[in-house]
Amino acid sequence: MTDWVQERLHRDYAQSLRVDRMLYDSETDHQRLKVFENATFGRVLTLDDVVQVTEADNFIYHEMLTHVPILAHGAARRVLIVGGGDGGMAREALRHASVERVTMVEIDAGVVEFSKEYLPAISAGAFDDPRLELVIADGAEFIRREGAAYDVIIVDSTDPVGPGEVLFTDTFYGQAKRRLAPDGILVTQNGVPFLQGEELANTMRAFRTLFADASCYLATVPSYAGGPMAFGWGTDGPARETPAEVLRGRFEASGIETAYYTPEVHAGAFALPGYVQKLLL
Repeated sequence: MTDWVQERLHRDYAQSLRVDRMLYDSETDHQRLKVFENATFGRVLTLDDVVQVTEADNFIYHEMLTHVPILAHGAARRVLIVGGGDGGMAREALRHASVERVTMVEIDAGVVEFSKEYLPAISAGAFDDPRLELVIADGAEFIRREGAAYDVIIVDSTDPVGPGEVLFTDTFYGQAKRRLAPDGILVTQNGVPFLQGEELANTMRAFRTLFADASCYLATVPSYAGGPMAFGWGTDGPARETPAEVLRGRFEASGIETAYYTPEVHAGAFALPGYVQKLLL
């Protein structure tokens, strides 16, 4: 009999992925971690049976959470990633030669270690880049400390349950803003608005009190089923108004080849359907 992993993240909706071969199944200090192979998605990582990343479509999520803020900023030198233990976010941020330092704060060392072993294609050597500083710590505690300011902060969190819940609070967002350099940008993953509208609405409520420019942008990631995924956007700077031709120039100058991101997709991602716009009010 074929095995399936069923994700029951949402109250009225579930999705299943066929397990062609289970590679890893173990409890860490914080959650149950599985890695398995699926013919369509390649290797899949789940935490407590909720899909976190797949080999096949991770490029969409990681490109949009890194290249949008970094290219919109135009002069990002220091990037902070909260979460991101699989290394995919660091991989994309480090593709920018202009980025001098990427600090990645991951609460679960087990996620990092097995990702290196079982999902090496996701990080693609990022953990060996001397510009990467890996910190095993609670992201919320790290952000509260006094320390360096960052041009871009990327919150690559799990959903707001368990260890990831604290990363969706007003207090956390306020502390994150405090760690931004002038004109810095905070971006967050905010789930699928059609099924998780409250999650995005709560983040946007906090962002409106904190930032002069608070919004979100969208991308469709097949393994995060239920519609397009939302990414929160907060800044006091003018980055979102960067003209398309300027984005194009920065993108071409970077020499980065992408599979999803383009300057046109970047601009269009901020055009929101009506039901998402209502969640921002």
